[in-house]
Amino acid sequence: MTARQLVIVGPTASGKSDVAMAIALADAGREIVAVDAMQVYLGMDIGTAKPSAADQAAVRHHGIDLVAAGVDFTVADFQRCATGALDDIARRGATALLVAGTGLYLTSIIDGLTLPGEWPQIRAELERDANPVQLHARLAALDPAAAARIEPGNTRRVIRALEVCLGSGRRFSSFGPGTGAYPPIDTAQIGLRWPRPLLADRVERRVHAMVAAGLVDEVHRLVSAPGGMSRTARQALGYKEVIAHLDGNCSLEAAIADIVVRTRQFAVRQERWFRRDPRIRWVDISDDPVATVAPVVEEHLA
Repeated sequence: MTARQLVIVGPTASGKSDVAMAIALADAGREIVAVDAMQVYLGMDIGTAKPSAADQAAVRHHGIDLVAAGVDFTVADFQRCATGALDDIARRGATALLVAGTGLYLTSIIDGLTLPGEWPQIRAELERDANPVQLHARLAALDPAAAARIEPGNTRRVIRALEVCLGSGRRFSSFGPGTGAYPPIDTAQIGLRWPRPLLADRVERRVHAMVAAGLVDEVHRLVSAPGGMSRTARQALGYKEVIAHLDGNCSLEAAIADIVVRTRQFAVRQERWFRRDPRIRWVDISDDPVATVAPVVEEHLA
């Protein structure tokens, strides 16, 4: 069975979760599927802007708190979990609202990507030599098509592509149509688009609110817990910078400034990823995302 579904996309701090909550609360038959690479981790609540306990009590959520923070979690793992959740939603005749900030995770679901295997030893060797420029040049030599689609600064994705090339003996870009195919789908996608200065201000205010809410204590609990934080979890925005502060490598003020800068940069990368998809209907926002976007979403659900 296929769940009746709609996707809400946008960069961090754009208000997509608020829009989804408002839409879900308007009809008891709607459930939220979080498509976020870091909300899958237990205990990573403040820094990932995970739905609150009250929101989760009011609306059924999927895709969050799937594994301990000490576990590496891949896009293939998420694809399996999300597919299972969507099947469950379909069986119950409900509507799925996918709230997506992680573009690759979303593509794996709505386009049914064929995902290659894992080669941890090769990945570890690549990470030990993590010079972004050299890694991207190496990928360009092995798989020009993949290198053209991945920004040189996105070291994690470059390493993953190299891992697959070296481990499988095939080009990373040879696994299915890839992330740039955009085949026709039945699922509507609504994108939230802010003027960049306004979004940058929202990012900064969100970061300071997270720190005030106890982000430093949250990170300290996670790194001190049995199992600690996995390689993937440690790379999460906010957590990486606070870990650097807790390790004595920078002041808290410097860590907060780094979080703001890197989150703004990440928001730009998210926009670029989603902007390539011609299937997304963009809604321009200058003030209240719920008031602006909710009527558009309801139009598609009618």
